Amino acid sequence: MASEIRSVVGRGLPLVGNDIDTDRIIPARFLRCITFDGLGTQVFADDRRESNGQHSFDLPQYQGANVLVVNANFGCGSSREHAPQAIARWGIEAIIGESFAEIFFGNCLAMGVPCLTAAAAEIEQLQAAIAAEPSAELSVNVESLQVSGGDLTIAVQLKQGPQAMLTGGTWDTCRQLVSTLEATRQTAAQLPYVAW
Repeated sequence: MASEIRSVVGRGLPLVGNDIDTDRIIPARFLRCITFDGLGTQVFADDRRESNGQHSFDLPQYQGANVLVVNANFGCGSSREHAPQAIARWGIEAIIGESFAEIFFGNCLAMGVPCLTAAAAEIEQLQAAIAAEPSAELSVNVESLQVSGGDLTIAVQLKQGPQAMLTGGTWDTCRQLVSTLEATRQTAAQLPYVAW
């Protein structure tokens, strides 16, 4: 069984803008990698280059942050698994947003990165609070579905199935399969059409 993810505590990083797609998160030229190692340094590579050091992922006050706060339809576009991998390898452990593209959400869940949603006004309030005090600690509670930091507490949403997978430690399906390998072998040994 994978580790249970009941909460994430750390600092926030606001990334303002709707419809930030996977091509922007990790440009296509970085998809040729054999492993996901090193993708974190390339997250938002083109956006960061064009912003001349003013991109949220480059600003000194957000270095070491592990909670990304985004707006609507984050992770839209192509279904590349490299996008959430790059974000996670940069150091992000949870994402709070108005909404997420379905495949991006699923890829994050498969990695144990909670993607929780809140109303647009609350997201903007949270982004503003982080920008005003980047060193403030945020607490993302996956069980109680609350995000709090300083004087601000907002309710977030997550469907019951993904919430149960995260808090119960069943989000890593590959690890689940490996953990039942012996039982699988025993069942297969009883089947006449399976030869080990």
